[in-house]
Amino acid sequence: MPELDGKPWRDIFYTSFDDLRLCARHYRAPDERFRSVICLAGLTRNARDFHTLATYLSTHPEKPRNVYCLDCRGRGRSAYDPNWRNYVPYIELLDVLDFLTAHGLHRVGIVGTSRGGIITMLMAALRPTAMGPVVLNDIGPVIETRGLARIVNYVGRMPTPKTWADAITIMREINGRGFPEFTDAQWDQMARGVFEERKGRLVLSYDRKLAKAIGSVDLSRPFPDMWPQFTALNHVPAFVLRGEHSDLLSAETLEKMIELHPNLRAMTVPEQGHAPVLQEQEPVEAIGGFFAVND
Repeated sequence: MPELDGKPWRDIFYTSFDDLRLCARHYRAPDERFRSVICLAGLTRNARDFHTLATYLSTHPEKPRNVYCLDCRGRGRSAYDPNWRNYVPYIELLDVLDFLTAHGLHRVGIVGTSRGGIITMLMAALRPTAMGPVVLNDIGPVIETRGLARIVNYVGRMPTPKTWADAITIMREINGRGFPEFTDAQWDQMARGVFEERKGRLVLSYDRKLAKAIGSVDLSRPFPDMWPQFTALNHVPAFVLRGEHSDLLSAETLEKMIELHPNLRAMTVPEQGHAPVLQEQEPVEAIGGFFAVND
């Protein structure tokens, strides 16, 4: 696959319904014979999380496909929203639908990690004809309060690292329990998805005001479930990944998802928590195989 400016992707920009400049990475396949895939990241994450997966899918030996990795508003290279109240899944879904319309994409495959999976389930309920096969990465219709509380407690409250070594230490402190077997290289990779260099300083790759949006969640009550939105996925094949140590998607919820969906396969990623990183060979190849048999 030809690289652009030394990279296997190109950044493309589009305008949201409320005039924000939003960004996506396009990993281009040699042709358009096979279904395109969009990748939607977690709450504070961005398109960089999907680099390994997107490279694999776009250069697949049998069925290479175009892959678009979106930066939601307030993340990565997308513009920050002046109104933090717009950092909610419904508004982010509208941004995704705007992107699909702008690029003439129909019945796309979707990989949704955490928040991205919530957006995917909303799409199934509100615009089912827009989507094809779906991968949900460590997210389901029931969000465990323990995991949600952990996320609420760190979003926007991370200290600012002075060095990449500091950034790695921060990642270990927040995520060490969920990823006990991570190597130094893996922690470094995780840190480089959360932080970036601007003008010689390390800064977060997301708007700190996301903390206000997620901070409005009432942790004294169970988070409203999304079973109706999940069952709206019944018309498409689904693949669910769950981290062995996940504190957001329970094994019990996954079992019920398997029972309710007529065409769902599942995979537990060992020694990983929320959410499994899509950079290891086994989950990446499993996702590639899932899309290959469901074109």
